[in-house]
Amino acid sequence: MKKVVILFLIPLCISNCETKIKSKQELEAEVYKAESNFNSLSQTKGIKEAFYTFADNNAVLKRENDTLIKGKENIKNYYSDIKFKKVSVTWKPDFVEVSKDGEMAFTYGKYIWTVTDSIGNKKDFKGIFHTVWKRQNDGSWKYIWD
Repeated sequence: MKKVVILFLIPLCISNCETKIKSKQELEAEVYKAESNFNSLSQTKGIKEAFYTFADNNAVLKRENDTLIKGKENIKNYYSDIKFKKVSVTWKPDFVEVSKDGEMAFTYGKYIWTVTDSIGNKKDFKGIFHTVWKRQNDGSWKYIWD
C-alpha cells in the first residue's frame, strides 16, 4: 500500500513543484515592459532615479568620451551632477532579444535626449541606444550595460 501511495504522490509533487518555463515571447515581453517602466520612471522621477532603480549592482554605463561608470552607486552619483537637472530622455526599444536560457537579453532603439537651457529653450539630441539586461533572482530585469 505504501508503494502505491508513493507512486501516486511522486508525479503529483513533480507537477506541483515544477516552475513554469516561460516562452521566448513571454520573456521578450517582460524585457520590453522593463524598458517601458524604466522610461516611465525617467519621466516621472528623473534620470538619476530611473538609472539607479533599474541598474544591476554591477551595471556599467558608457558615456561621453568613452567614460565607463561602474556600479549602481557610481551611476547614481554620476546622474547627481547639476548638469542633469535640466535634462530629460525618452526612448523606446525597436528590438528585443532574449538568450535561450532566459537569463540575459538585449534591446536597442531610438532615444531623444532633451536639454533645457537657462531661458527655457529646448534642444533635442537623437540617437540609438543599446542595453544589455540580466534576469534577477526575483525574476525582474535589471540592466548591466547601457
